[in-house]
Amino acid sequence: MRVLWIMLLMPLAACDGSLWNNPYPASDDGKSILYTAFTERPKHLDPAQAYSENEYEFLALIYSPPLQYHYLKRPYQLSPLAASALPKVTYLDKSRHPLPDKAAAERIAYSVYEIRIKPGMRYQPHPAFVPANYMRKPGSIAALGDFADTATRTVTAADYAYQIKRLVHPRLHTPIAGVMSEYIVGLKDYAATLQAAAKAHPDEFLDLNRYPLPGVEVVDTTTYRITINGKYPQFAYWLAMPFFSPLPQEVERFYALPGMKERNLTLDWWPVGSGPYYLSENDPNRRMVLMKNPYYDSETYPAEGEGGDAAAGFLADAGKPLPLIDSIVFSLEKETIPYWNKFLQGYYDASAISSDSFDQAVAVGVSGEATVSEAMKAQGIVLDTAVSTSTMYTGFNLLDPVTGGNTERARKLRRAIAIAVDFEEFVSIFANGRGISAQSPIPPGIFGHREGCEGINHYVYDCVKGAPERKSIAEAKRLLDEAGYPGGVDVRTGQPLVIHFDTTATGMGNKSRLDWLRKQFDKLGVQLDIRSTDYNRFQDKIRRGDTQMFFYGWNADYPDPENFFFLLHGPQAKVAKGGENASNYSDPEFDRLFEQMKNMDNGPARQAIIDRMLETLRRDSPWLWGYHPKNYVLRQGWLHNVKPNIMANNKLKYWRVEAAQRDRLRREWNQPVRWPLWLGAALVLLFALWIWRVLQKREQGR
Repeated sequence: MRVLWIMLLMPLAACDGSLWNNPYPASDDGKSILYTAFTERPKHLDPAQAYSENEYEFLALIYSPPLQYHYLKRPYQLSPLAASALPKVTYLDKSRHPLPDKAAAERIAYSVYEIRIKPGMRYQPHPAFVPANYMRKPGSIAALGDFADTATRTVTAADYAYQIKRLVHPRLHTPIAGVMSEYIVGLKDYAATLQAAAKAHPDEFLDLNRYPLPGVEVVDTTTYRITINGKYPQFAYWLAMPFFSPLPQEVERFYALPGMKERNLTLDWWPVGSGPYYLSENDPNRRMVLMKNPYYDSETYPAEGEGGDAAAGFLADAGKPLPLIDSIVFSLEKETIPYWNKFLQGYYDASAISSDSFDQAVAVGVSGEATVSEAMKAQGIVLDTAVSTSTMYTGFNLLDPVTGGNTERARKLRRAIAIAVDFEEFVSIFANGRGISAQSPIPPGIFGHREGCEGINHYVYDCVKGAPERKSIAEAKRLLDEAGYPGGVDVRTGQPLVIHFDTTATGMGNKSRLDWLRKQFDKLGVQLDIRSTDYNRFQDKIRRGDTQMFFYGWNADYPDPENFFFLLHGPQAKVAKGGENASNYSDPEFDRLFEQMKNMDNGPARQAIIDRMLETLRRDSPWLWGYHPKNYVLRQGWLHNVKPNIMANNKLKYWRVEAAQRDRLRREWNQPVRWPLWLGAALVLLFALWIWRVLQKREQGR
């Protein structure tokens, strides 16, 4: 009977206005909370060790390095974050005498970056700032919450200097230690000093303050200087990464207490920063929560952007204190379908688009412009797109006797193939249109990229009405004939031309892509031999130069053309030097211009050199330039200030939610369908009455 009554009461429960499928507590209603997801726990939350995208999603909101990327302006540019202004840079010669700002790069022996931080910035509340907590017995601590007392303190320049020293800490694995040791004066020797100290006292806390670092000088409580070797303008981009955030020494001492590491009480699990948020909950099997740092008061929403930002509403919150959202709830989602369904129900505020849900979410017009589908539009869902600062390319091995070399014959062969391989079609078929054909290595948003006719690769495209239009197959065949391969036959040997393509793509999922690629070569009568292998074998072949063609990709470490051009710099060839130039391309003029361009400040002079470099690359065609992927993100209508920014990892602090609107729409979208419950209840009731009558008849028949 108890089960019967429960089933009868279910329809009544459906009428109380609550949402049966709501994954969040009712107490969250009306609050300024952003709901999003993560697919795997970040491995490192220590700013000296983290370097992955899923780690930076958290770290960029927890820590405050000196600089950041301006949220609204394009091309991407640096702006102050913890610094009160952009660093002042002074150039010195070998005798450490000052040089003029326009001094030639070869005269500059040292660059000194003087950084002044904003006064009065404070860290998140944390038990490390309470001296009495260091006296607790190890056995009495099981979680960070066991420390009842927390405090804060002011951020100092010494905290920034301390973190730089941690980049070569012998007990940490820091991914940029090698790079920074080449640039920061004395850092390589400092690493050796710390190694010796750690070896001599393996069980002791390694006090970095006991060992001075020549290249880092603390001037006063708000000023410090970093001295680097030579001129390296790209160093400023590193100052926007968590590697250069402040870290108080007492935090490292706190986590070094006995018994802490065994209980996951480490900086990798519980970071301590001075940024807009702090990690209040870390349950990697369920959810992670960021809460607003109550002491964060050093930043406001930007008051200027680029043309059209005001009309688009991106300046409506100008001047308001950041962050605009009080907390961020990251829920674990391992599968795309549940993630997508929760987004449609309003339980996530934004969502990426998987291939399975693309047709449901996006409508592509005749012109190729993507918009949300009618179903999404009816829910007020908005589509935001941005071209990634990355390039997906197909490289030729310039050491190969057929595809390589800088002879006119080899150039024409490569350009013929470049015309034939239709990347517009590839993006349309295999990427749901999420990408744009590349005209060079430089993606949009990076200095040096040009729009319109002047930015088109005129060896592969014609400019038609201001847009690129791929040259005809007839033109590609003409080039192939001039290269000595009429109809795909080598006139020197009389043998069919066969091009070998190395790839890690295997299995059914990639068969259609490889079949498509063969058809592109079929247009020229050229045979394509696909050589699929595992990743390790593929990398070994690249290192040895045992390839003709291969598929590769590159994501920008920082938004500077140097970070793309170095992929084709001769002295960084993969085979000879073990560098990132996998095509082993080398051209004396290009290499000379690269050395001149890489240390220049952005401006007309640098742009002119970049234009000359691009002309050389387009002529030689060491790559099929491929395409730049596009990021597609759907957001709910109640989420505001979402301007795609590929470089800024801390963008969530600018977002704003209309919680009341969200609560209302969730209820509209998640009303239960009640008639099956009523029908079920009625059937149960009828069944109960039938049972009752049967029992009654039995009683009467006795």
